[in-house]
Amino acid sequence: MEPETFADHESVYLLKGQQASPFVLRARRPLDRPGAPWHLRYLGQPEAGDRSRHALVRNCVDIATSEVLPEFLQEMGFRMDHEFIARGHLFRKGIMKIAVYKGTAESAEPLSLSYLVELSVVAPAGQDSVADEVRSFAEQLRPLVQLEKIDPKRLM
Repeated sequence: MEPETFADHESVYLLKGQQASPFVLRARRPLDRPGAPWHLRYLGQPEAGDRSRHALVRNCVDIATSEVLPEFLQEMGFRMDHEFIARGHLFRKGIMKIAVYKGTAESAEPLSLSYLVELSVVAPAGQDSVADEVRSFAEQLRPLVQLEKIDPKRLM
Protein backbone atom coordinates (compact mmCIF):
# COMPACT_ATOMS: atom_id res chain seq x y z
CA MET A 1 0.00 0.00 0.00
CA GLU A 2 1.44 3.33 -1.04
CA PRO A 3 0.02 6.17 1.11
CA GLU A 4 -1.45 9.40 -0.19
CA THR A 5 -1.07 12.50 1.96
CA PHE A 6 -4.01 14.79 2.57
CA ALA A 7 -4.91 18.02 4.30
CA ASP A 8 -8.66 18.63 4.59
CA HIS A 9 -10.76 21.34 6.19
CA GLU A 10 -13.91 19.88 7.77
CA SER A 11 -16.89 21.76 9.16
CA VAL A 12 -19.70 20.10 11.12
CA TYR A 13 -23.16 21.63 10.67
CA LEU A 14 -26.22 21.07 12.84
CA LEU A 15 -29.91 21.60 12.17
CA LYS A 16 -31.84 21.64 15.40
CA GLY A 17 -35.47 20.72 15.13
CA GLN A 18 -38.20 19.06 17.14
CA GLN A 19 -36.26 15.82 17.63
CA ALA A 20 -33.98 15.27 20.61
CA SER A 21 -30.77 15.11 18.61
CA PRO A 22 -29.89 17.54 15.81
CA PHE A 23 -29.48 16.57 12.15
CA VAL A 24 -25.72 16.52 11.46
CA LEU A 25 -23.92 17.10 8.15
CA ARG A 26 -20.16 17.21 7.55
CA ALA A 27 -18.67 19.45 4.87
CA ARG A 28 -15.11 18.70 3.84
CA ARG A 29 -12.76 20.18 1.25
CA PRO A 30 -9.14 19.48 0.43
CA LEU A 31 -6.70 22.26 1.28
CA ASP A 32 -3.95 20.80 -0.89
CA ARG A 33 -5.99 20.85 -4.15
CA PRO A 34 -7.37 24.33 -4.89
CA GLY A 35 -10.58 24.24 -6.88
CA ALA A 36 -11.50 20.70 -5.78
CA PRO A 37 -15.18 20.31 -4.84
CA TRP A 38 -16.56 20.32 -1.32
CA HIS A 39 -17.89 16.96 -0.15
CA LEU A 40 -21.07 16.86 1.89
CA ARG A 41 -21.56 13.75 4.03
CA TYR A 42 -24.51 12.46 6.01
CA LEU A 43 -23.89 9.52 8.35
CA GLY A 44 -27.01 7.75 9.56
CA GLN A 45 -27.53 6.18 12.95
CA PRO A 46 -25.72 2.88 13.53
CA GLU A 47 -28.00 0.00 12.57
CA ALA A 48 -29.50 -1.78 15.54
CA GLY A 49 -28.63 -5.39 15.17
CA ASP A 50 -26.33 -8.07 16.34
CA ARG A 51 -24.11 -6.65 19.13
CA SER A 52 -21.37 -9.09 18.16
CA ARG A 53 -21.08 -7.46 14.72
CA HIS A 54 -17.45 -6.52 14.15
CA ALA A 55 -18.08 -3.08 12.67
CA LEU A 56 -20.56 -0.22 12.93
CA VAL A 57 -22.94 -0.32 9.98
CA ARG A 58 -24.76 2.82 8.93
CA ASN A 59 -26.22 4.55 5.91
CA CYS A 60 -23.89 7.07 4.32
CA VAL A 61 -24.61 9.70 1.68
CA ASP A 62 -21.54 11.46 0.27
CA ILE A 63 -21.82 13.96 -2.58
CA ALA A 64 -19.53 16.45 -4.28
CA THR A 65 -20.80 20.03 -4.30
CA SER A 66 -19.79 23.51 -5.39
CA GLU A 67 -17.80 26.06 -3.39
CA VAL A 68 -20.99 27.78 -2.17
CA LEU A 69 -21.85 24.84 0.12
CA PRO A 70 -21.31 26.68 3.45
CA GLU A 71 -23.57 29.55 2.38
CA PHE A 72 -26.19 27.11 1.09
CA LEU A 73 -26.26 25.18 4.37
CA GLN A 74 -26.61 28.39 6.38
CA GLU A 75 -29.50 29.51 4.16
CA MET A 76 -31.16 26.13 4.80
CA GLY A 77 -31.01 26.79 8.56
CA PHE A 78 -27.90 24.79 9.46
CA ARG A 79 -25.41 26.32 11.89
CA MET A 80 -21.73 25.45 12.06
CA ASP A 81 -20.94 23.61 15.28
CA HIS A 82 -17.17 23.26 14.88
CA GLU A 83 -14.43 22.90 12.31
CA PHE A 84 -10.96 21.41 12.17
CA ILE A 85 -8.07 20.63 9.84
CA ALA A 86 -7.24 16.95 9.28
CA ARG A 87 -3.70 16.22 8.07
CA GLY A 88 -2.44 12.73 7.47
CA HIS A 89 -2.10 9.75 5.18
CA LEU A 90 -4.66 7.68 3.30
CA PHE A 91 -4.03 4.02 2.51
CA ARG A 92 -6.20 1.82 0.29
CA LYS A 93 -6.51 -1.96 0.48
CA GLY A 94 -9.12 -3.25 -1.92
CA ILE A 95 -12.37 -1.48 -1.03
CA MET A 96 -11.06 -0.43 2.40
CA LYS A 97 -9.82 3.07 3.12
CA ILE A 98 -7.53 3.59 6.08
CA ALA A 99 -7.02 7.22 7.10
CA VAL A 100 -4.33 8.00 9.69
CA TYR A 101 -4.45 11.63 10.74
CA LYS A 102 -4.26 14.30 13.39
CA GLY A 103 -6.82 17.02 13.74
CA THR A 104 -5.99 20.61 14.57
CA ALA A 105 -8.33 23.39 15.55
CA GLU A 106 -8.41 26.62 13.56
CA SER A 107 -5.87 27.98 16.07
CA ALA A 108 -3.49 25.29 14.67
CA GLU A 109 -3.20 23.62 18.07
CA PRO A 110 -3.45 19.82 17.96
CA LEU A 111 -6.72 18.41 19.28
CA SER A 112 -4.76 15.45 20.68
CA LEU A 113 -1.24 14.07 20.69
CA SER A 114 -2.58 10.80 19.25
CA TYR A 115 -3.38 9.91 15.68
CA LEU A 116 -6.87 8.85 14.68
CA VAL A 117 -6.94 5.68 12.58
CA GLU A 118 -10.19 5.39 10.67
CA LEU A 119 -10.93 2.26 8.68
CA SER A 120 -13.98 2.49 6.44
CA VAL A 121 -15.68 0.59 3.64
CA VAL A 122 -18.59 1.62 1.47
CA ALA A 123 -20.63 -1.42 0.49
CA PRO A 124 -24.19 -2.24 -0.57
CA ALA A 125 -26.68 -3.14 2.15
CA GLY A 126 -26.68 -6.74 3.29
CA GLN A 127 -23.01 -7.52 2.66
CA ASP A 128 -22.14 -8.65 6.17
CA SER A 129 -18.98 -10.41 4.93
CA VAL A 130 -17.39 -6.96 4.55
CA ALA A 131 -17.50 -6.55 8.35
CA ASP A 132 -15.44 -9.74 8.66
CA GLU A 133 -12.84 -8.31 6.26
CA VAL A 134 -12.69 -5.12 8.33
CA ARG A 135 -12.24 -7.14 11.52
CA SER A 136 -9.51 -9.26 9.97
CA PHE A 137 -7.56 -6.21 8.83
CA ALA A 138 -8.13 -4.42 12.14
CA GLU A 139 -6.71 -7.43 14.00
CA GLN A 140 -3.46 -6.94 12.08
CA LEU A 141 -3.31 -3.38 13.45
CA ARG A 142 -3.96 -4.45 17.06
CA PRO A 143 -0.30 -4.33 18.19
CA LEU A 144 -0.05 -0.72 16.99
CA VAL A 145 -3.56 0.67 17.46
CA GLN A 146 -6.08 0.75 20.31
CA LEU A 147 -9.15 -0.62 18.55
CA GLU A 148 -12.59 0.75 19.36
CA LYS A 149 -15.82 1.22 17.49
CA ILE A 150 -16.36 4.97 17.69
CA ASP A 151 -19.52 6.79 16.74
CA PRO A 152 -18.42 10.11 15.15
CA LYS A 153 -21.30 11.83 16.94
CA ARG A 154 -19.59 10.99 20.26
CA LEU A 155 -16.63 13.13 19.21
CA MET A 156 -18.72 16.32 19.22
